[in-house]
Amino acid sequence: MIPAAVRIVEVGPRDGLQNESTILPVAVRVELIQKLAAAGLRTIEAGSFVSPKWVPQMAETGQVLASIEKRDGISYPVLVPNLKGFQAALAAGAQEIAVFAAASETFSRRNINCSIEESLERLKPVIETGLAHGIKVRGYVSCVLGCPYEGEVAISQVVRVAGQLSDFGCYEISLGDTIGIGTPRKAQRLIEAVAQRVPISNLAVHFHDTYGQALANVLASLELGIAVIDSSVAGLGGCPYAAGATGNLATEDLVYMLNGMGIETGVNLQKLAEAGWMISDTLGRNPQSKVSIAMRASRGPGE
Repeated sequence: MIPAAVRIVEVGPRDGLQNESTILPVAVRVELIQKLAAAGLRTIEAGSFVSPKWVPQMAETGQVLASIEKRDGISYPVLVPNLKGFQAALAAGAQEIAVFAAASETFSRRNINCSIEESLERLKPVIETGLAHGIKVRGYVSCVLGCPYEGEVAISQVVRVAGQLSDFGCYEISLGDTIGIGTPRKAQRLIEAVAQRVPISNLAVHFHDTYGQALANVLASLELGIAVIDSSVAGLGGCPYAAGATGNLATEDLVYMLNGMGIETGVNLQKLAEAGWMISDTLGRNPQSKVSIAMRASRGPGE
């Protein structure tokens, strides 16, 4: 059953910008978030509390969070890797956090220098502490359809990691195709398996467009009842494991497709595209969204 409405989780200001080579000032990051809120997005990742030594693009996320003009009904989650990051997020007034674990053993060791089991052990107290402070916690699982080091990833691994994060208290689990190699039937088989462990209503999808499959995978997910989709304005964030390849699914392309299907998003496509043009111009690049490029060329109403 395809849902009548979809909640879009806008990841551009975090997952998008952290994979861009340009380091943007706080004021620009704040302006982007506020333009996205004005476009009608209700969940907007504001940044992450990782060490600026490793991700300099996300430095001063606390200042970004403090500078946003908060709107009622909008959530501004931030990514935290550990308790230290959580404490910094708490001090900055975060109301929602996100944590992440990989479904690939090699990816986990290369990315965060520990096994999957160790990563889950680290996350458990972060999630518990967040919940104790009344903070919502979202979980990400990466490499759900493939790993840059291992290739195929066993579905059972994804089910195990997603289930553990759900058991720890994550209200929602986002299944991430980190390298963008998934195809529609593979995506459906994965979702069907995970849904045996975590209810469909608690699942989201996060597809990268490295091989041009993201929208097709989204449609396949909608057919199973998935109603939460991650995307990035202007397609911000290349794929770090495929040189020159596009990364995140562009929010403009997603909204255009959902509009055409009669699925409610609450997002104004024209305002969304304008936010994408602003940040793309600032970065000195073209949007990675086909819809955005077409709209800018025609300057049509776009709604």
